[in-house]
Amino acid sequence: MTPFDIGLMALGGMGLSVMLGMYVPIALILMSFLGVWAIKGSPLLAAKMLGLAANDAIASYFFGVVPLFVLMGFLVSESGIGRDAFDVANSMFRKIKGGLGVGTVAANAIFAAVTGISIASAAVFTKIAVPEMRRHGYTNRFSVGVVAGSSVLGMLIPPSLLLILYGLLTEQSIGDLFVAGIGPGILMAVMFALGVVLMAVFMPTFTGQTLSAGSEALSGPELISKSIPLASLIIVVLGGIYAGFFTPVEAGAVGAIGALIIGLLKRRLDLPALWRVLVETGLVTAAVCFLIIAAQMYSRMLAFSGVPNAFGEMAATADLGLMGLIVLYVAVVIVLGMILDSSSIMLILVPLMLPILNPMGVDLIWFGIVTVVAIEIGLLTPPFGISVYVIKSTLDDPDISLADIFIGAAPFALMMLACLALIIAFPAIATGLL
Repeated sequence: MTPFDIGLMALGGMGLSVMLGMYVPIALILMSFLGVWAIKGSPLLAAKMLGLAANDAIASYFFGVVPLFVLMGFLVSESGIGRDAFDVANSMFRKIKGGLGVGTVAANAIFAAVTGISIASAAVFTKIAVPEMRRHGYTNRFSVGVVAGSSVLGMLIPPSLLLILYGLLTEQSIGDLFVAGIGPGILMAVMFALGVVLMAVFMPTFTGQTLSAGSEALSGPELISKSIPLASLIIVVLGGIYAGFFTPVEAGAVGAIGALIIGLLKRRLDLPALWRVLVETGLVTAAVCFLIIAAQMYSRMLAFSGVPNAFGEMAATADLGLMGLIVLYVAVVIVLGMILDSSSIMLILVPLMLPILNPMGVDLIWFGIVTVVAIEIGLLTPPFGISVYVIKSTLDDPDISLADIFIGAAPFALMMLACLALIIAFPAIATGLL
C-alpha cells in the first residue's frame, strides 16, 4: 500500500471509531499512531515521532493563553457578572417589543466579551433569563431559543476559546483573530436582536401573545454600579490587546486578576466558589490540551501520508474555485456539527484544509472566522447541539423538552447561516479592521 492509501484508511478508521463512540482525541491519537507505524514500518519510530509532536503542541509560550482565559471566564461567571449584564441590557431595551429577548441577546454579547465560552453563557443565562422571560409572557420555546441562539456569541466575540484553538492549530496571530471576530460578532448580535423584534411583531404565537415589559428600569447609580466593573474588564483585556499593551497571554493573566478582584469586591467569591473555579479551569484546560496534542499528531500523520496534498490537487483539477471549495467545506462542517462537538470538528478538518488553502493564497484569518461561525451553527442543530443539552441540563424542567429547545433555537440557526453567507460574500466584515 502507498502512504496515500494508508492515510485514507486512517481517516476512515478514525471516522468509524468516532461513530462507534470513541472519544475523538483518543481516535485521533490511535489512528495517527497506526498510520505512521504503517507508513514508516516501525512502531518505535512512530511512537517517538508522535511523542515529539505532542511536545511541540504544548511547549509554546502562547499555549498559556488557554488556561488564563478559561480561568477569567469562570471567575466572571462565578462573580455574578452575567446577572449584572442582563439587568443592564434589560433596562436599556425594556420598552421595545420583545425587549426582554433583545436584552438577553445584548447581555449574552456583553458577557461573551469577557468569557469566550458558549457553554458558560448558556448555563448562566438559562438560570437568569429563561425564568424572567417566561414570567413576562414569553413562550417556553422562545425563551429557551433566545438563550440557546445568543449563547453561541461566546465562541465568536473575542476573547473566544475556539478562536484561540484555531490560532494555535494554524499558527495565526490570536490578536488578529480577536480583531477579526469583532465585526461578525456585532453583525450576528444585531441580526439576533432584529430577529427577536420581528418575531415578536409578526409571530406572536411563537414568541408569546401578551408580552409585558421586563423589570423596572435601573436608577442611574444602579446602572453605573453594574456597568463599570464589566466595562472596565472588557476595556482592560481587549483594549490592552488591540492597543499593543499586552500580548494575548498577558491579557488573559490581567483579565483573570481583574475578574478575581471584581468578584472579591462584590463579595461573591468565597473559598468554595474559588475551589469550583480552579477545578473547572483545570478540567477544561486539560481537555483542550489533550485535544491540541491529538490534533498535532493527526497533522503529522496526514503530512506523512500525503493525503492533504493529494486532496489539494484534486480540488485544483476539479476546478471548483475558492468559493465552491468554501461552500463545500461549510456544508461538511455543518453536517459534522450534528454529531460532533465544536473542538473536534476543528481538529479534524482544519489540518486537512490548510495544505489545500495555502497554495491558493486564502486569508487564514478570514477562513478562521468562517470556520468558527459554521461550527457555531452545529451547536444548535440536532441531534448533538451541545448548547441545547447544556440548557436542558441546567433548566431541569420537565415542561420543556429537548425538542422544544431545538425548535426555539431553529430561527437563530437560520440567522447564523445568513450571517455566514454575508461573511463569505463580503470578507471585509471579518478583515476590515485588520
